[in-house]
Amino acid sequence: MAQQDRAIRTRRVILEAAASVFDEQGYDRATIAEVLERAGVTKGALYFHFASKEQLALAVLEEHVTDIAVEPQKIKLQEFVDSGQVLAFRLRSDPMQRGAARLAVEQGSNHLDRKRSMISWTVFVEGLLNDARERGEILESVVVRETAELFVGAFAGIQMMSHALTNQADLCYRLTVFFQHTLPSIAVPAILARLNLDPGRGEELDAGLQRAKTGAAAGAGLNAVAS
Repeated sequence: MAQQDRAIRTRRVILEAAASVFDEQGYDRATIAEVLERAGVTKGALYFHFASKEQLALAVLEEHVTDIAVEPQKIKLQEFVDSGQVLAFRLRSDPMQRGAARLAVEQGSNHLDRKRSMISWTVFVEGLLNDARERGEILESVVVRETAELFVGAFAGIQMMSHALTNQADLCYRLTVFFQHTLPSIAVPAILARLNLDPGRGEELDAGLQRAKTGAAAGAGLNAVAS
C-alpha cells in the first residue's frame, strides 16, 4: 500500500510540473527535460507513468475536467454555475487548471488531440443541464447539447481574453457577466431569481472543497495507521 501511495504521489507531482511547463511554454516548446527538472524526479520515474510528452499533455487535459467537483445543491443550475466559478477561480493560480486551459485552446502542434478536452467538458456540462431539465429548472425550448457547447466555447474565449488582459485576475467577474446575460434565456424565472452568481463564490467554494479534501486525506491516513 505504501508503495502504491508513493506512485500516486509521484504521478501527481509529475502532472503538476508538466502542467506548469505547458502553461508557461505551450505544448510545442515544452520539453521532458524541463518537466523532469521541475518535478525533481528521474527520467525512469516519469516514463513509468507517461510514455511521451503527448501522454503527459493528455493526462493534464483529463485532469481539467475530473478535478472539478462541487457540493450538490438543491438547484442543479446552481451546481452548473458553481462548477464554472470554481474553475474560473482556480485558473488564477492552480497549475493543473492553467496548464490544461492553455493546452485546450492554443493553436499549435497537430499531434495533440485537443478535441477530447472540449468533448469531456461538453459532456460534463450537458449532464448538469439534463439534471436541471429533469427538475424543471430550465425552459422547454432549451436544446441542452447546443447550450452545453455554447458554454464551453464561450468560457474558452472568456478565459483567453481575461488571460490576455489581466492574467485571469478578472475571470470570475467576466464569468458572472456571461451568466447574467445568458441564464435568463435558459432558466425558468423562479429558478433564475434564486441563483447565486456572486463572482466571489468560486473562491469560497474552493476553500471548502480544499478543507474537505484535507480532512478526507487525514482520515485515510489514520485508517491506514490503525490497520
